Amino acid sequence: MRSHRRPRLLAPFLLVPLMAGCFASGGGEDSASGDGKDGDGARLRVALAFPPAENLSPCGADATLLSRLGVTEGLTALDANGSAAPALAESWRRDGDKVWEFTLRDAAFQDGGEVTPASVADALTHATDAEPAPAALAGVTLSAEASGDRVVRVTTTEPDPVLPLRLSSPSLAILSKDAYGDSGRVDPVGHATGPFELTKVNGAGSASLDRFDDYWGGRAQAAGIDARFVADGTARANALRTGELDIAEAVPVAQAASLDEKTRRDTATTRTTSLLLNASSGTFKDAGLRAAARGALDTSVFAEDVYEGHADPAAGVYGPAVTWAEGKRTAPVGRTAAKKPGGAAIELATYDNRPELPEVAQVVKQQLEKAGFTVKLTVREYSRLEGDALDGKFDAFVLARNTLLDTGDPVAVLAGDYTCDGGFNIAQLCDKGVDRAVADAEKVADTAERQDAAMAAEARILGSDAVVPLVHQRVITGVAGSVRGVILDPYERTLVGTGTRR
Repeated sequence: MRSHRRPRLLAPFLLVPLMAGCFASGGGEDSASGDGKDGDGARLRVALAFPPAENLSPCGADATLLSRLGVTEGLTALDANGSAAPALAESWRRDGDKVWEFTLRDAAFQDGGEVTPASVADALTHATDAEPAPAALAGVTLSAEASGDRVVRVTTTEPDPVLPLRLSSPSLAILSKDAYGDSGRVDPVGHATGPFELTKVNGAGSASLDRFDDYWGGRAQAAGIDARFVADGTARANALRTGELDIAEAVPVAQAASLDEKTRRDTATTRTTSLLLNASSGTFKDAGLRAAARGALDTSVFAEDVYEGHADPAAGVYGPAVTWAEGKRTAPVGRTAAKKPGGAAIELATYDNRPELPEVAQVVKQQLEKAGFTVKLTVREYSRLEGDALDGKFDAFVLARNTLLDTGDPVAVLAGDYTCDGGFNIAQLCDKGVDRAVADAEKVADTAERQDAAMAAEARILGSDAVVPLVHQRVITGVAGSVRGVILDPYERTLVGTGTRR
């Protein structure tokens, strides 16, 4: 059904400019007012939930780890409204249907070189050649070339009205020429442009970062970051509580109550937890049985019971953090009448990197069994599940998915997750009506009209019953009382910035 598979980490999250209104501004909550010139602030002790899967290569699954730590950035960033905002490019314009010109600001790489049109074009070319291709480039072919002293011209084979949004992706970060080795490996150590320079990676356990004093956006207030990768959510919460950490991301719901209320930050995100049903093989190839599964689920229990109020009831593919979605949502289109399960056997899978997911899956299992299905539950660490999930080896999969993480474009996640050629189509959905609706949405340039088209496509996807949204997650970040300037980003791309300090 699909010819390309693009694995990616489902987890978290360019650190970017000091610009009012941008989450990448260095100030989500308790934003710092100074530019950090005063000093040599203490180092930040930060724990992230997902260990590096590819030695912190920015081209794949680890891209958001780098952006959350303030190491990498792209030509653009996402602002608070989900629109493209300046980062390494200070402005851009469209030149015809297939060409965009990006004007660069004065900026330097951490290895001392200047960010030039040639170096940017080289970085984008390496991203297009990466295997697997970055998720942000799914279905897109582009080329980049220098045009004068400050301009990069990016040409796409087909018109791409949201290219500036696409280039905000953490997987399209700009690195210096020396980051790219002959073997195809990309080394971010000392070769990025963000306010913090990665100096050492200690396997999958920790990393050291120092402040990059020549950062174009202003000198960071913290002297550096000591980052730990701690998959155990209880361990992250305990380390924060005992003073070993300054910032702990993704505190499990079960541990939230153990933290002082002043150290918890509860932020609505663009992440939705859904039940994906394999529409191409096995039990759920039958649309009537998919309808039966959807009808068997009482989704009201997940937000209040499993997530203990740290989540919002499911409304669709997009949740309340996507502020425009609710007013544009329409009823699902094309649903099939439910059949009786009659003991039909299914294998339901999920992963334990996000500690609530096994509990969600257990509740789903119970509800499906009550409706007449026979359910086997499989729980593994995510990296040990992804390949099988993408190959359609499970009947059902509980997935936590950030709908705007890869590109910021609401249509892109639909194309990647629910079309016949989608690179992340765990639901194995291949429906001509869905493909047509998504293709129509991809052609729309006007922002409001593109949102309308995305919701029309969502209605057809939900009508297929290949995806059943369960809950819209909030992220709980643990922040020590002495820390200021942590970035609470609903897109989960940023965490620390120039104003983050203790």
